[in-house]
Amino acid sequence: MGTTVIGLIVIAVVVFYLVSIYNRLVSLRNQFKNGFAQIDVQLQRRHDLIPNLVEAAKAYLTHEKSTLTQVMEARNNAVSAQKDAAKDPGDGTKIQRLGSAENLLTKALANFYAVAENYPELKANETIQQLMEELSSTENRVAFARQAYNDGVMNYNIFREKFPNNLVAGLFAFKETAQLQLESPEARQAPKVSF
Repeated sequence: MGTTVIGLIVIAVVVFYLVSIYNRLVSLRNQFKNGFAQIDVQLQRRHDLIPNLVEAAKAYLTHEKSTLTQVMEARNNAVSAQKDAAKDPGDGTKIQRLGSAENLLTKALANFYAVAENYPELKANETIQQLMEELSSTENRVAFARQAYNDGVMNYNIFREKFPNNLVAGLFAFKETAQLQLESPEARQAPKVSF
């Protein structure tokens, strides 16, 4: 009778331990999904501002239609990737596609800003200035939300990969996910110093 009780206690402890691993995996997965939801909100705001900016700039950039077209195509591609990633933020392939689409949009916007520099009347337009300021503010919010999401993904992936957590994760199909990598052109450029 004593060994049976000890055996039941050992089994109960092992089951409790496995359940606690499972629950922690669920919690970490939900945390990074919540982080993605915050990114989703900010990206939607970014995507909604861009058509307004392009529409306001059309009157000034009549000779730069290809630039405006590139911005809108990149925006539409990013919106599509965002919607796809929002369906399953745990799918690393969808997150990587979103990162690529957002990087292309960022490059298209950088090109737009470079072209806009050649039009002083465009830069002086109050609506354009306000939209550019809102877009810049939104970019900062995306960066903060992305950092929180990436931290959540990192914690989830680390916990999922540890032993014996990886056995429970494999058994219940907790798959690895990818971090969202967005490049900012400024981060890749060397600082310029002049005297």
